[in-house]
This record gives sequence, C-alpha cells and structure tokens, in this order.
Amino acid sequence: MATVHPFRGLRPGKDYSEKVPSLPYDVMNSAEAKKMAEGNPYSFLRVIKPEITLDESVDSYDERVYQAGADNLRHLVEDSILIRDSKPCFYIYRQKMGDHVQTGLVAGTSAVEYDNDIIKKHEFTRADKEEDRVRHVRSLNANTGMVFLAYKSEPEVDALLLNAASATPDYDFTSEDGISHTLWVVDDEESVRKISDAFKSVSYLYVADGHHRSASGARVASVRKKSNPCHSGHEEYNYFMSCIFPHNQLKILDYNRVVKDLNGLTDEAFMDAVKKVFTVEETADAAPKAKKNFTMFFNGTWYSLVAKPGSWPESDVVKSLDVSILQENLLSPVLGIMDPRTDKRIDFVGGIRGLKELERRVNEGNKVAFALYPTSMEELMDIADAGKTMPPKSTWFEPKLRSGMVIHSLD
Repeated sequence: MATVHPFRGLRPGKDYSEKVPSLPYDVMNSAEAKKMAEGNPYSFLRVIKPEITLDESVDSYDERVYQAGADNLRHLVEDSILIRDSKPCFYIYRQKMGDHVQTGLVAGTSAVEYDNDIIKKHEFTRADKEEDRVRHVRSLNANTGMVFLAYKSEPEVDALLLNAASATPDYDFTSEDGISHTLWVVDDEESVRKISDAFKSVSYLYVADGHHRSASGARVASVRKKSNPCHSGHEEYNYFMSCIFPHNQLKILDYNRVVKDLNGLTDEAFMDAVKKVFTVEETADAAPKAKKNFTMFFNGTWYSLVAKPGSWPESDVVKSLDVSILQENLLSPVLGIMDPRTDKRIDFVGGIRGLKELERRVNEGNKVAFALYPTSMEELMDIADAGKTMPPKSTWFEPKLRSGMVIHSLD
C-alpha cells in the first residue's frame, strides 16, 4: 500500500508563478544555469544551483554553495515571493508538451516505504551525487525538487486526479521551452481524504526519474529520526516530495549514444564486426522502427541495424533491453566500452535533442552514433519488480518537472 501525505507547501505567490519555477538542477551545468537565471532575481535556479550566485572560483561542493542555497530560499520566503499554505494540501500538476499531456499528484511520499521497496527503484545511485543532494536537503531543510514517480494506472485513482484538475487552476503558464504547466491546490479536507484513501489501492510506486533525490530524502529522514528522541513517525522529515503519475501517461524518449573512435579498427573491420550480430542496411529514415532495431550514423550515412535472433537472452528482463543488446554485442566487444558510466569515449544524447544532434556530433569529430528505440514504462516496472537495475542512461523522460512550483519543508 502506497502512502501519499498532504503537506503545507511553500509556493510562489500569484505574481511570481511564472518567474520562480525553473528546470531541475541536474539537466544543465552551472554556466547554462547562470545564463538562464540572468535578469530574473526570483529564478529558483538561485536556490537549486546556488553556485551561480557565487564567484566562479568556488567549488560546486563547497559548503558555501549549500549555505547560499539556504540563504536564497530564506530571502524568497522573507520577501513573500514564496508563501506557505495554511494547512496540509495535495497539489495536482499537469504538463502539456505538444500533444502529450500528463497529470500527476504532488504529495509527500514515505521514506520508510522507500527503504522497504514499496517505492521501487531501477537504477543505482552514485555516492558523490547522493551526498550532494543530502547536503542540499539538510542545508535548506526542504525538498526543493520533486521525485518523478509512477504507479500502475488505476482507473479510480486516475479519475480522482482528473476530477481535481477540472476546477479553475491556481497556476497556469507556458515556459520558455513551450511546455505548459498547470497547478491546482487541493485543500478541502474531504478531497484530501479521498485521494489519500484511493492510493491505498496502489501497491507500489516506481521511481521514474530522481533516484538521487529519493535516496537523499530517505537518508535525511533516517538521520533526523535517530537524532530525535521524541520521534513519532509523523514528522514532515519522514516524507520526501514527489509527483506521482499513472504509468500510461508518461513519455519516455530515446536515449542515444555517440562514440569518439572505433577502438583502433578500420572502417571496414568495424562494419564487418557489426554485421556479425546485426542485419545491416542503409536507410533513409534515421529513427528506429521497433524494439531490437537500431540506427547508426557512420561516415555520413544512416544504417538500420536489426539484432539477429539469439544475440540476447529473451528470458532476462535486463539483458533483453535494447540498451543492453547494443552494449553487450557492439559497444563492449567491438568498441571496447566496458563501463559506459565512466568511459570518456562515449557520450549520451537525450532524444529531446533530435537525431540531427547525432549527425552534428559525428560531423564535428566523433566517429559513430547510435539511435535506440525508447524503453517502455512496462519494461521499467518489470525490472523494478524483479529487483534488478537498468543499464545506465536507459530512459529519458520528457517533459521535465519544474522545480519551485511547490517546496516541501521538513518542519
């Protein structure tokens, strides 16, 4: 049974509903964040990427960075840019990107249920990135970014969220990237109770995106619990902020690969090696058509690569993923990329950038690029249910949740 917890959110006053929210901290570097925040003193990037307000000589993990984030958040509250709701609420968050629409519930989710795998994961976390988020949460005493969760669609639960989104919204704006963001505050006690009760029929939640945010939320809760002799289990620090969507509304894009060189092979030897495991044909269409079909941009030409039967174990939910087939049959044995997490010869390109980006990168010095068919939500949940993890860079979710729409204070 999944617990969803209403909370007294900090959120922008109406005059600032378009000025505060920003892209999440982990989709841009510091230089890009600084440019995005130029001319906007209210940008939430000053809270979640606070190094942009300090001298460039200050290391991103310096304690001064975390303190600056806390100071910048405090200023937004003191200046009434951010206002705290007077009673616990749920929030309905809808995003539209072109024809795609997704409507989710912003709520507190349980650190205990994260530890007990009621909230299921599909990726490993990196220790340095997890520690960074722990320090951020502890310094600000708040969850500033939402964990992106999914549940297996339940018609009654879905309908409750859609019904709550039928009223006049509290926020409704379109960001500079063309994505619309709409927020409803659900503060009447009967509606809050109905939503809480409805999620009791949801057995599990799945981390779609935000493994470091969820892991850090659970770690902070554990530390606070141990240091509180009066711990009851009902304190706000027992929950981290999430936005929870029905799985069938989510959009996973392709997550593509670019490789700098051919690992010492000639062009001819490389193509011969590819043809041993894939059926290869030139193609005018750069987009893969189905699972087990890849496309490759090489020497100015797009090729269709279809994995030959027997080149993957069909009974293995991880190794039968397209990302695994490419890794195990080509990237590792042919191009020598044994660990894509650390190898500097490979780079990853989210599908939102389009396949022209792969062409550009190859034309500007890389040797070869591969486009993959997107991983499905069903595959993600099957792997999480099996207690296994996906290979790195398997999923790219769009649209991204905006930070600063709602903030969850741990007190």
